[in-house]
Amino acid sequence: MAEVKSHEFDRFAEKSAELYKIFVIYGPDRGLVSERAALIAGKTGISQDDPFAMLKLDVSDLQGDPGRLLDEVNSMGLFGGSKLVWLRGAANEKPLLDAMQVLADGPAPANILIVEAGDLKKGSGLRKIAEPSRSIAVIPCYADDIKALNSLIDSELGSEGLRISPGARQRLLELLGGDRVASRNEIRKLALYCRGTGMVEEAQIDEIIGDASAVSADEAVDAILSGDLPALHRAIQKIVSSKTPVFLVLQSCLKQFQLLDLMKAEMEEKKLQTAQVMMTLGRHIHFKRKPIIEKALRIWSSPALARETERLQAAILMSRQRQSLEPNIAFHTLMATAIQSSR
Repeated sequence: MAEVKSHEFDRFAEKSAELYKIFVIYGPDRGLVSERAALIAGKTGISQDDPFAMLKLDVSDLQGDPGRLLDEVNSMGLFGGSKLVWLRGAANEKPLLDAMQVLADGPAPANILIVEAGDLKKGSGLRKIAEPSRSIAVIPCYADDIKALNSLIDSELGSEGLRISPGARQRLLELLGGDRVASRNEIRKLALYCRGTGMVEEAQIDEIIGDASAVSADEAVDAILSGDLPALHRAIQKIVSSKTPVFLVLQSCLKQFQLLDLMKAEMEEKKLQTAQVMMTLGRHIHFKRKPIIEKALRIWSSPALARETERLQAAILMSRQRQSLEPNIAFHTLMATAIQSSR
């Protein structure tokens, strides 16, 4: 299995990425997934501005043409050389799984394939195909822990010749996490604001930094799980103002309810306590969110989780079919789930 651990990724990208032609990058931190996919794409040496060498697809593009992914991955470029096929929004769709099984069982394809996926649970279809294959590099992307956030802070501030006081570091850590891209952008904004001062102080954090962890969809999802309608409204406003698609909140909420459903089933089958299942299936949840998830596990029943999961799946399908109504569909569905949670 060619699984690349978080602490191994930088070395892998520098030394070993060229040995692979298929990459599956997944995890709950959508910003980190996107960032690492872009880094791998850059390492291929293929120009991303060349429409004949680069093809970006959404997983929905495969629904009406299940053989397209294999065709694209194995076809020759118009002017020769390798192509880069970059597939986004993947989960466990049948056309994708069928194509990945063929690729995993066969010789190396003619072109390079990057699959950008969401939070795939252990044993899910895509992971079951990719993880045993020696020809596929599997790169999980989990929410940054304190060590990773400290490293990110030091790297970004150090590039501007800045140091940070202990109090400011602690304050900054409280506002980061949940999404790597959002965290990195906030630190860069801080570095630009403090350029030339030499030292970042706590007052400067409060003056310029935003809550990057809350810009991610997690704040909205947590409000839904808590049944907190005012908090959900504030989170949606923040997401809209940050230009983040509301659809991502719908997708994140579905992933969260699927995980809760799995954890609840594990608790009931093995007679486990909430804390026990959090140590196994919930070990990758960001520490700030764990109390909310634990409470949700106590108050939501398995039938209720299954019902809300079906509601969210139907809303996602409808939003794809009627994209002009996507924000309204997402907002009304999320509000309905939050109301159900409050009951």
